[in-house]
Amino acid sequence: MAISLAGRNLLSIADLTREEIEEVWRVAAAQKSGEVSTEEQLTVARGRTLAMIFDKSSLRTRLGFEVAMAQLGGHGLYLAPADARMGEREAIKDVARVLGRTVDVIAARLYSHSHIEELAAESGVPVINAQSDLEHPCQALADLLTVREHKGDLTQVQIAWVGDGFNVCHSLLLICAICGANLQIATPATYEPRAETMANAQELAKESGAAIAVGNDPRAAVRGADVIYTDVWTSAGMEDQATRRRADFRDFQVDQALLQQAKPDAIVLHCLPAHRGEEITDEVLDGPQCAAFDQSENRLHTQRALLALIFS
Repeated sequence: MAISLAGRNLLSIADLTREEIEEVWRVAAAQKSGEVSTEEQLTVARGRTLAMIFDKSSLRTRLGFEVAMAQLGGHGLYLAPADARMGEREAIKDVARVLGRTVDVIAARLYSHSHIEELAAESGVPVINAQSDLEHPCQALADLLTVREHKGDLTQVQIAWVGDGFNVCHSLLLICAICGANLQIATPATYEPRAETMANAQELAKESGAAIAVGNDPRAAVRGADVIYTDVWTSAGMEDQATRRRADFRDFQVDQALLQQAKPDAIVLHCLPAHRGEEITDEVLDGPQCAAFDQSENRLHTQRALLALIFS
């Protein structure tokens, strides 16, 4: 591997350069296609352990990391919320120091991004943000790999985000800005991405040439788009806001009528799990233009590649 991420944290997608992101995709493609043999893969993480410490439930992220570690010859250890209760049963820095003396890498899905940062500061081993209230960098790697597989050159692609400008949107913003993909975001008023992340993305876009914009009209955002991307209206931990959010987002559903505003060969992405009948209809999610399950599969391939580069 020409580029190594040995000893590196991945807390934000902006921790990676364009060249490093492309190396993750190159390794992922080589492993996915069989260019890298099963026997060769099994030597990458031999004798290594990944601890997955999660405050929130997970399907794709946990599957991706556990299967990846097995395929790389290592071991993945899942720690459920009750196993650590960081900040309650034990101080975060104490948990971090225990993990750092026991495992080789940590994947953390925590409500607070600052808790992931503290884990990284105190553990002494690489920490991967497996989702926080700020970002979801592992998702972004799979997202744009999927777009590349379907659409080719990212600099010629127009992506429309329809929904909440929250953590997945933040990482999408940054990776598009780094890699030169054009992104039009549509959210209800007051649900736009955080200003600091938007400013960071605009700075990164100056170098890549990406066109990044935010508005409040979903039809305008998807008009002529190659990709439409949506996410749940109510993320984990926001359940008390569900009724208000359903009202605020009612015009932001990705249905067949909205899809028809995009290019005829547009694909639809969803990071899943989907709330069918809310942010996306069954007709679209089960339809021929949906690539959400390709996207889900690519979580395994990109997370395996990321681990391989960390262990390199």
